[in-house]
Amino acid sequence: MSLTILNSISALSAENSLSTTQANLQKTLTQLSTGLRINTGADDSAGLSIANGLQANIAALTQSQQNASNGIGLLQTADGALSQVTTLLNRAVTLATEASSSGLGTTQSAALDTEFQSILTEITQIGNATNFNGQNVFAPVGSTSFSSTQSGLASTTALTAGSTVTIADSKTGGTFVFTAGSSSTINDLESAITSAVSAGTLSAGTTASITAGKLVIGPDTNLNPINVTSNDAVLGPLVGNQAASSTNTVYIGDGTTTGASNTTISTTISALSATVLGLNTSNLNTTTSAQTALAAINSAITSVAAQRGEIGASVNRLDAANNVISNQVQNLQSADNSISNADIGKTVANLTQYNILQSTGLSALQQSNQASQAVLKLLQ
Repeated sequence: MSLTILNSISALSAENSLSTTQANLQKTLTQLSTGLRINTGADDSAGLSIANGLQANIAALTQSQQNASNGIGLLQTADGALSQVTTLLNRAVTLATEASSSGLGTTQSAALDTEFQSILTEITQIGNATNFNGQNVFAPVGSTSFSSTQSGLASTTALTAGSTVTIADSKTGGTFVFTAGSSSTINDLESAITSAVSAGTLSAGTTASITAGKLVIGPDTNLNPINVTSNDAVLGPLVGNQAASSTNTVYIGDGTTTGASNTTISTTISALSATVLGLNTSNLNTTTSAQTALAAINSAITSVAAQRGEIGASVNRLDAANNVISNQVQNLQSADNSISNADIGKTVANLTQYNILQSTGLSALQQSNQASQAVLKLLQ
């Protein structure tokens, strides 16, 4: 082998090996400091893609668990309120049964009816006041749509010039006012309401349309209460309609499934009031009316029991879904760990190896540099 002084091949080889060792040492130290085997896409591009997908699934499922817990909480709130309604109705049965017998004086019948009417008022109050996270459980309080009292209307029906239609939206807090011009029609009112929705004054989904010859305004997409007033003689007074039910929808999924039937559990919760239960016209003033009220009360008890049964079935379904999700999260986390997490024992062994290789590499580089000094002896 010839002697040269411009290049030391052995030193270059030692330097390259030392650079590789230092790169591996740095990678190992990073893995130990983060606990992760994959810290950049360069570490394992395919593994990173799989791990990120699994982590997204885990995040979606973890939130789905919280969704299910919240849904169960709402349903249990509704069930608790209905349980109290059942207790009130049982007391009403007692009162109606007592009032159904002859021999009671007028004062006694009036006292029974007073308590009975108080029960009906409390049932309506429970329906209006039972809330979960600031939202009414049974149905929105107030009217979700309004209908005109005048019939035989069409979109081309002319409105009274100078009359107004005012809509107050509880969701947006906005107030929409339409003032009819000399040639305004119901179609112009419909278009103005559509524009108000686009502008955000009215909630999304709020509409005005002709149904069975009457003008119906609302409801919006989420059945939020509105208040509509009009002084137009063509329309007549507008009468409010309360939602017959509300829907508790719980999203559960891993972020990849599609279709509402695959990702949601919905429970229809009927509105709750004395009127909805068919008791608003009942009284205990006479034996005949008391017997009629007794039949209506028993029907109401059956209705409430059916609603509680539906709610209970949904709670059981959400509990089951929650358990399944817990197992999914556990298994996905295990899979993610095997891909992403560093094997600490193996990594520590690598650290020891690379530390030793770094020391030997430095020594080898030093020896390679010193070997070139032998050329000087030829010049002595």
